[in-house]
Amino acid sequence: MTLFQVDKAKWIQCVLFCLLSVLAYWLIGYRFIRTQSGELILSFGVLFLIYGLIISQKWDKLWVRRWLWIALGFRLLFLLAVPVLSDDYFRFIWDGRLLAAGYNPYLYLPSALIGSSIAVDAQLDTVLFEGMNSPHYFTVYPPLNQMMFGVAAWIAGGNTLITVILLRSFIVLAEAGIFWMMMHPAKSVNSVINKKKGSQFALIYALNPLIIVELTGNLHFEAVTLFFVLLAVRWLNTPFQGDKYYIASAVALGLGVVVKLLPLLFLPLFIKRLGIKKGLIYSAITGSVLLVLFLPFLSLELLLNFGKSLDLYFQKFEFNASFYYLLRELGYWVTGYNLIQVLGPLLSLITFTFLIWIAFQRRSFLEKMLFSLTVYFLLATTIHPWYITTLVAFGAWTGRWYPVVWSALLPFTYVAYSSIPYHENLRVVGLEYILVLGCLCYEVFLKGLDWEAS
Repeated sequence: MTLFQVDKAKWIQCVLFCLLSVLAYWLIGYRFIRTQSGELILSFGVLFLIYGLIISQKWDKLWVRRWLWIALGFRLLFLLAVPVLSDDYFRFIWDGRLLAAGYNPYLYLPSALIGSSIAVDAQLDTVLFEGMNSPHYFTVYPPLNQMMFGVAAWIAGGNTLITVILLRSFIVLAEAGIFWMMMHPAKSVNSVINKKKGSQFALIYALNPLIIVELTGNLHFEAVTLFFVLLAVRWLNTPFQGDKYYIASAVALGLGVVVKLLPLLFLPLFIKRLGIKKGLIYSAITGSVLLVLFLPFLSLELLLNFGKSLDLYFQKFEFNASFYYLLRELGYWVTGYNLIQVLGPLLSLITFTFLIWIAFQRRSFLEKMLFSLTVYFLLATTIHPWYITTLVAFGAWTGRWYPVVWSALLPFTYVAYSSIPYHENLRVVGLEYILVLGCLCYEVFLKGLDWEAS
């Protein structure tokens, strides 16, 4: 077969895959609702089949770039879609309108505001209030996230669709930045990436259907956090001239923290990597970024409200968990009631202990980040589908496939929403984690880990 024929066959395959994918993404974004679990799972199944066919083939750098542009195009398909698979965006708009009207979103319970003069002034209507999943809790979104909410609300006024479009633009821009960093990795991580097929590893993240739907489609800001975390790793590996304390990297990590708190998990790894003195300076800079961006909102009431909501998250919320559900059932058997108020903090302590242990392992830095996230998610009480999108990214960087397997199984969690109120099918949850842990154990214990020394 000639080179022209090969390229022609790839173009035909590309067009066919794109047409089927566009149809599936359009249905998910504009036609289906969360209770249509069968239709959603079928659509995700088609998308993951196409995704598997693409990433299992060998593509040269030119074709990788083409697929990355196509991946960006898939995200833009959702530009005009109001999320229907997640209701978190109601809180984003609520907080944003409060901030745009000059009010501190950390100080007010939605349930206490509705119908008040503040609600009228900030255009907080009953549609937003009734759409929220936690109107009786204070907001837990960090300040940079709040600023994005506020900018979008200030520009859009009371227009929900325009607010959603503006919020989505932050996510798409972050995704574009992630693509660029994956195509142009720092020299010191090339040894990890070269084990894969050139720059093709970027496609594992960019074309993953769960990432496209949950981040861009359902409007979750893990993409922005991931952008800053990858930037922090990049600048840690290739610091600016004279930047002996890795200030730029620490600032980038701090910006990731003020979008989502998750990057705080990585601080033990950075301290171990840099040594105690530089590591503590690095942590202080990261903490300073957090403090500076919290300053406009800072008050004793904020600290109490924010802490109270975080405490409720660890001691009340539960969804699609793994080891926690096993311990919960054991607790029911022993005591007759739910021990989440004990198990939540206990699992957090165990997670922290594992993170310290991982930091001192003689492994590559990216692998440590991957397994830190893995431990955190496996011991969490709540795992929504978009949580593990960051795990897929680090799996792509390090050549681990269990995050991809997990991402392909997570659409089955929408079975829980086929009834109102939602009800989890624990058989589905059990099958999910049996397969994920099976793949993880295979890669760790049977296939073996080809890690590199730090």
